Amino acid sequence: MEQAGISSRISPVADGRDTHVSVGALPCVIGFYFAFRLFIVLLSVRILGAEPQTGTGVNLALNICLLVLTAFCCLGHPRESLGQIAQTASVRWALLFLGFSCFSLLWSTSASLYVATAYWSGMAADVAIVALMLRARSVISVADSLMKGYVCGACAGAAIAWLLPAQSDLRLGDEELLGPNNIAYVCAFALLFAQFLIRRKEGKWGAPAFVLAVTVLRCLSKTTIVALLVSECFLLLADRSMKRKSKVWLIIAAMLMLAGFSSLFTSYYQIYVNAGNQSETLTGRLGIWAYLLTESFQQPWFGHGFDSVWKVVPVFGPDKFEAAHAHNELLQQFYAYGLAGVCMFVGVYWSVYRQIRKLANGSTKTYLFAFLIYVLVRGIADTDRFDLSLPLWTIVLLSALAEDTRGGREQSSSLARDDLARSAAFAAHRSLSDEGLPGGVHG
Repeated sequence: MEQAGISSRISPVADGRDTHVSVGALPCVIGFYFAFRLFIVLLSVRILGAEPQTGTGVNLALNICLLVLTAFCCLGHPRESLGQIAQTASVRWALLFLGFSCFSLLWSTSASLYVATAYWSGMAADVAIVALMLRARSVISVADSLMKGYVCGACAGAAIAWLLPAQSDLRLGDEELLGPNNIAYVCAFALLFAQFLIRRKEGKWGAPAFVLAVTVLRCLSKTTIVALLVSECFLLLADRSMKRKSKVWLIIAAMLMLAGFSSLFTSYYQIYVNAGNQSETLTGRLGIWAYLLTESFQQPWFGHGFDSVWKVVPVFGPDKFEAAHAHNELLQQFYAYGLAGVCMFVGVYWSVYRQIRKLANGSTKTYLFAFLIYVLVRGIADTDRFDLSLPLWTIVLLSALAEDTRGGREQSSSLARDDLARSAAFAAHRSLSDEGLPGGVHG
């Protein structure tokens, strides 16, 4: 584990866990839900025979129930106030984005204002859940437990994805209910969480990380694969805490996985090139970008509002593709919230970058930069329908983790300086005492 954590001399938290507050399973359950909820609609339709709207309603109901449960479990004397959690610039920008997106419901062109309001409530509930847990428990205990649950939820979802019949283009997913890009996004996110747990030596997470990496490749989500490769290359080059031997074995494993999927990649490439005009239009993205950019300039200041793409913009291409978002994060914010959205986009990611940059060099700093690189690269050609590519709840969690790491280092340095000063004072006092002895003391 990186030596950035708070030592037992600094606080009652010797290894990042509370000694007087039982962490319990709640953060782990929350993390599992955050990852697995992507598959709830699919399961409700394919197994229970329900309508997709029913699955969505169940999903949102679970979200609100978990918020109520978290609020109940976190009652009592807080470790810190919500105001303290919101002191960092990145959290304040995230809250500004959350508030502005709510305000934009007043002018939203959404197909259903009630549905849009429900989705916004779910996004706000995610932020509230994480903030309440951080208010009641130590940062590292919440982060570790939530990440463990998220990895487990993503692995369960990956198992479901592997059991699904392959789509017409050979990728994992469901033609109507669950796209391969969404599966790959959750699995890549969980893979980065698993790597954090491995660095902290929080159990054996190598096997889940391998499963998640293979699932990302099998999804054949081009944007996610490229973003993850760039992020992992940065980790391999910048992480000095990893042994060179481990890096070599990771590179060999990656090459073997790519070689194992080579025939699938070849078949998919043939479909991608020959099926319609996918290769020329970047799977239809060029048409989506052109249309949404043109429409964005019609309402350039405050945009079209929350959830203003799905079922609103016309279908694209001969296959009548219905876009759920702009497939580019900056364009998505410009279309939804105008120049205000562009300012919030820059503010959020710049504040996150600056917060990470202030950390002392170490594996945590490298890991957080790799996480940010993954999100930004993926945002070039994909994004989320409602949230940022770096979800708001993740910004709150990682911001608290960065501040906790930074605070631990500062307190450790302060204690080291105090110890050094006390040692020097003791040595000086002893020297004076020795000089006052009869006959003196000569070395």
